[in-house]
Amino acid sequence: DASKPLLIENHGNKIAFLGCNAGEPPEPYATDTQPGANPCIWTQFLAQINQVRQQGYLPIVTFQYKEGYSPMVMPWQKLDFERAAAAGAVIVSGSQSHVPLQMEFYQGTFIHYGLGNLFFDQMRYTLPNGSITDWTAREFIDRHIFYDGRYLGVELFTALLEDYARPRPMRAAERTKFLQTIFSLSQWSGE
Repeated sequence: DASKPLLIENHGNKIAFLGCNAGEPPEPYATDTQPGANPCIWTQFLAQINQVRQQGYLPIVTFQYKEGYSPMVMPWQKLDFERAAAAGAVIVSGSQSHVPLQMEFYQGTFIHYGLGNLFFDQMRYTLPNGSITDWTAREFIDRHIFYDGRYLGVELFTALLEDYARPRPMRAAERTKFLQTIFSLSQWSGE
């Protein structure tokens, strides 16, 4: 059941939700006798994305991926997210990242590699070099807009954690600085 797409039809929109866990360790994975996450079995997963797209659904793909603490996407993560886009996803989103990651448009697909922490108590993180970052307190909340069977785009909400797990909307200056940093890292192909 963990590997089954969730298919929803609402107001003329056919949306399919698919997700898998590419992180480690394997303990949270579903088995024949225990509930859990869907492991990323790539050939099967990419075929499912393509199949629901061929059935007229707009696939939204989410990944629990390997974690990192930089707003820059890892090269292997970029490859896997782009494979999901090439299989037919209209949105590919990472739910694993403790810091917000860059985004891009790839072959008409919106990819957001990581939204950052949401309702999580990690205000700061000590990097391997000993410096402390507060990027774990920054986050995106993406609102995706669908109309008449088409994906129209995304509205990016930005928030900052306060008091260990209470997000608040970023103030204008915080949002501007944050978005400028993320957009400067992002891959924009002119689509």
